[in-house]
Amino acid sequence: MYYGYGFGYDPLYLALVIISTILGVATQGYIKSTYAKWSKVPLDGAITGADVARRMLSDQNVGGVGIEGIGGELTDNYDPRTNVLHLSGANLHGGSVASAAVACHEAGHAVQHARNYVPVKIRSALVPVVNFTSNAWVLVFILGMAVGQAGLLTLAIALFAFSVLFQIVTLPVEFDASRRAVAYIERSGLGPQAVRGAKKVLTAAALTYVAAALVSVLQLLYYIARAQGRSDD
Repeated sequence: MYYGYGFGYDPLYLALVIISTILGVATQGYIKSTYAKWSKVPLDGAITGADVARRMLSDQNVGGVGIEGIGGELTDNYDPRTNVLHLSGANLHGGSVASAAVACHEAGHAVQHARNYVPVKIRSALVPVVNFTSNAWVLVFILGMAVGQAGLLTLAIALFAFSVLFQIVTLPVEFDASRRAVAYIERSGLGPQAVRGAKKVLTAAALTYVAAALVSVLQLLYYIARAQGRSDD
């Protein structure tokens, strides 16, 4: 029997969990298989993902960005606090189409930061808020269910909405970083195969963010509907 935050057995919540799981597994599987495929396709010339990222940053007149290694696979990220690209070993030292795509995507985030890209500024402003609300909303929600206070349920849902907003704002940030990456690879002379592969890899990566945002929106709608139903009882 499945229970969801005090609502008792709820087929709708169970359906939400199933949908979320399917989306998560499908998108993660797709990005891993796509990345693996294009990791086997070498770039023209003896260059690494780190080399391509440096060239892209130079092309965009963005200086002072460090490039460091990070453990794991597909753990690559850009940290605006330190202005450093963190690339996993395969993308830092590897010379595949996939490594170039991922490295340029992270370089795209550094360019966004240098250009004061508005969605990035909004996302950064939301980080401390979401760090608080992502934990607080559950506690407030459970308390509201325990004491039967509709006001607390409304507050909990409002707190959860910040996490949903964060997921939504993340979409243009990620899409734009990929757009910048592909645009550079197109004019870099790496060849049409690199362009095609980069588009495949970055599209697969984008789907993981789309899935996460969709799940967050569905969760928000579910909690709003259930809280409304609770208040009508």
